[in-house]
Amino acid sequence: MTSRCWRWWGRSAWPWTRPLSAGSTPSFRHQFSTQEKTPQICVVGSGPAGFYTAQHLLKVTLCSQLRVLNAPAIWEGEEWGPSFSLRPTSCHPVPQQHPQAHVDIYEKQPVPFGLVRFGVAPDHPEVKNVINTFTQTAHSGRCAFWGNVEVGRDVTVPELREAYHAVVLSYGAEDHRALEIPGEELPGVCSARAFVGWYNGLPENQELKPDLSCDTAVILGQGNVALDVARILLTPPEHLEKTDITKAALGVLRQSQVKTVWLVGRRGPLQVAFTIKELREMIQLPGTRPILDPVDFLGLQDRLKEVPRPRKRLTELLLRTAMEKPGPEEAARWASASRAWGLRFFRSPQQVLPSPDGRGAAGVRLAVTRLEVTATAGSANSLPGGMECLCVCAHGYRLWPPPFLLLLSPLSGLYCSGWVKRGPTGVIATTMTDSFLTGQTLLQDLKAGLLPSGPRPGSAAIQALLSSRGVQPVSFSDWEKLDAEEVARGQSTGKPREKLVDPQEMLRLLGH
Repeated sequence: MTSRCWRWWGRSAWPWTRPLSAGSTPSFRHQFSTQEKTPQICVVGSGPAGFYTAQHLLKVTLCSQLRVLNAPAIWEGEEWGPSFSLRPTSCHPVPQQHPQAHVDIYEKQPVPFGLVRFGVAPDHPEVKNVINTFTQTAHSGRCAFWGNVEVGRDVTVPELREAYHAVVLSYGAEDHRALEIPGEELPGVCSARAFVGWYNGLPENQELKPDLSCDTAVILGQGNVALDVARILLTPPEHLEKTDITKAALGVLRQSQVKTVWLVGRRGPLQVAFTIKELREMIQLPGTRPILDPVDFLGLQDRLKEVPRPRKRLTELLLRTAMEKPGPEEAARWASASRAWGLRFFRSPQQVLPSPDGRGAAGVRLAVTRLEVTATAGSANSLPGGMECLCVCAHGYRLWPPPFLLLLSPLSGLYCSGWVKRGPTGVIATTMTDSFLTGQTLLQDLKAGLLPSGPRPGSAAIQALLSSRGVQPVSFSDWEKLDAEEVARGQSTGKPREKLVDPQEMLRLLGH
């Protein structure tokens, strides 16, 4: 995959590498008149971070509402950044929205919603209900969606900063983190980002051809994304037929020969990154049984009183599954299961082992680790996969620029929210709160007169640039036409929708 981040964030694009010429902009300290001016705000990215930021800028939001939307288990012990944590008890009402502010949301895909559309698992439709809220925001007369516009290729960040009073970067993670181990390039090795994008219809991942003719898959990582991948690999295909998984992915999964999935983590049971909901789904997954070694959980019971309640509940579920004898019904279900999944702790990948003919992956060589000291490669073992195996790397995403660089900007009018701000961690509720805080900061800066003064052309200037460059943006009303087409295509097979995966087909349907 071509990484547009490197083009986007080259040195010439960064505003602090080039001082503003004298007189190029009026004083940033000049008080902004809310009665006479319309603040023009640009958001880059239409995923949860982008839409939640826009939502906060356009309407009143009280922190008491967040308390309803976020269960205490999500909040308690949640890390919100490098230097602080947020608790529900510290919430206060936030300022009202600016009554004239206009927000433009730019998105490189022709379709909106980012992670909700391309990252949330197809068997989690309830999580995607947040799209209804985003649609309400997009329907606001003071909000516009501009899809099919790639920042860095079609328009630059400096051009956006010239056209808007404020620019909010909310574009998420553009790539996966490389393992940087021998064999990573072998066929049969792919990133979780690409695999998730493949079954969720992300256009850039539709060329992925995962070979599921093997009997074992190794997933490097123990977070929610890793469990999503494992669950999709092991779920009976008939259970996915009524979801919005792509037709092509469902066809490949129907032919899958994968019977066992191992999820490998560098740390122990107390440090797993998945949540109790995803773990419970795996334990109850039809036709599968868990493989948990009781030895891995010895002594954990005594340490539970030291951990926060959400982690305690999660570890207790792991302990019960690993150490206790299952009930009659569960024992019968596990005995008849044709597929299995397991967790391997304190293991770090050292090498992807090639198959005898060198044309694929046959296993993963692992080093034994400890929390205090990483073991050397000499104390190693392997997870074999027979003649071939599938290796999915679910150990994280790569952001560019690194989040800390964004904090170094001395110029006003540039903000970030979501993963760009805090790194690729947390759930959608985390992103909501984070984005609301960004929106609140922007509004406070606006009220204090810290943003560029004077009128800005906003989308009028950007649309003229795009037109001169032959770029045809997709509006939200255009998206709703594509949405109706997807829903219509899915009706014949009982699916909520059949996703369009080819951007060129989308543009043809719109007459672009």
